[in-house]
Formats: sequence, C-alpha cells, structure tokens
Amino acid sequence: MKIVVLIKQVPDTAEERRLSPDTGRVDREATDPVIDEITERALELALTVKDRDKSTEVVVATMGPADAAKSIRKALSMGADSGIHILDDSLAGADMVLTAATLAAALRDTGADLVIAGNESTDGRAGMIPAMIAEHLGLPLLGSLVSAEIGGDAVAGVRLSEVGTQEVTASYPAVLTVTERFEEARFPNFKGIMGAKRKPLATISAADLGVSAQVRSTVLDVAQRPPRTAGRKIVDDGNAAAELVDFLAARRLI
Repeated sequence: MKIVVLIKQVPDTAEERRLSPDTGRVDREATDPVIDEITERALELALTVKDRDKSTEVVVATMGPADAAKSIRKALSMGADSGIHILDDSLAGADMVLTAATLAAALRDTGADLVIAGNESTDGRAGMIPAMIAEHLGLPLLGSLVSAEIGGDAVAGVRLSEVGTQEVTASYPAVLTVTERFEEARFPNFKGIMGAKRKPLATISAADLGVSAQVRSTVLDVAQRPPRTAGRKIVDDGNAAAELVDFLAARRLI
C-alpha cells in the first residue's frame, strides 16, 4: 500500500498569529514555523499502518516556501519514506482553488492508494482543501473522521454529526481526513533524524505540474481584532443564580 500524507507548515500554534497589514496574508515571520499538529496526527495514522505492514510506503507532500523543506525532513525523521515539496514563488498567497488544483496535480501520478490529510489547518481553518482535491481526482472522501480502520481492500471510519455517528467506508484509492480525536504524533528518535538526511525529497514547480500559477482571489482589507471589553460582574446578594440564568438565556447560551 502507498499512502500520501498532506502536511502543512504553519506559524507556531502556541503563539499569537497575525496577518500582515501590507499583504493581508499570515505573517509567517512573526513566529517559528512548525508542522500543523492536525497533519502530524494524519502522519501518525499512516505510520501506524506502516508499523503493522513494513511493505507500506508513506510519502509526505506539502506546498510552501523553501523553509517548508524543514518540516518535510522532520516528517521523514518520524518514519515517512520520501517527500514531495511543491516550491514555486508564483504560488505565494495561493487561494484554495489554486492550492487544491496544484496539490491534486502533484498527487495524480503518485499511485497513492490513500491520501490522508487534516480536516482543517490552524492558519486558514477553511477545511475545504481535501474535499476539493478529492473532486479533482475523482476519489471518494471520508472527511472529518474520529476513528479509522485502514484494511487491505478498503478504508472505513466513524464521523460525528449533530444527530449521532455515521459509519463510512470506501474502496481504494480514497481521500481521508482526520480530526483531533486521532493519536498525537510520535517524536523522531536519533536514528530517524540521521536517516532522514538520506531519504529522497523531490522538489517540483507549478510548471512541472502543468498548473497555471495565477492567484484567483486577493485580500482587500485587514483590520486588527478589537480588544476584549470588560465582562459583567454579578454580585451575589441572594439572586445571583437567577441573574446568571437570565444573562445566559439572553445570549441563547442555554
């Protein structure tokens, strides 16, 4: 089995993230870059399959600037076999339409049985890219799963909804997205770190993929988040419980 995991390098999720007022894009110089945690969980799922069956091939792929290669190397040190880095300055600021088309073009000839991704990224939070990729490739999507069973002939999983749970299944090839319910990623060991330096990492451009790198949407304006206002203080003089209920009910919180 061949599994391709889509990872993304994002600003450190433990620090404050902000937009650049000049470009309207995420200010990636403000914090240290890290692999998005949800895509690390996607990689962990793929590596657990490889743990059970050593013939499984795990490839990580990302689209990003030159320093995104560091995130690919970390993924390789965790146990992935090879990496694909889509690197092209003309793709800077790519919107979802261009991003999905580019990633789908890179995945089309990989021969992947399964593509695993996070359900959404922490910097964009649109949660649409995997579905758009599946549409480009004509593959079934098992999205936003809380558990998954990757078998020899098919993949199955459970998705939560507002009314209960939904059991889904698909034959290969397919696209699967994970949520924070999946296991946290393993730490790379010394052997993995040293071995990652020798693993293949292919760098490809938009031209190599036959993609027209034309950003189709732009940010017109950026505004700072307004500061939080002081909350309402309720003093318990005997009717605090009733006041609290009225406060929550007025805001449709109960």
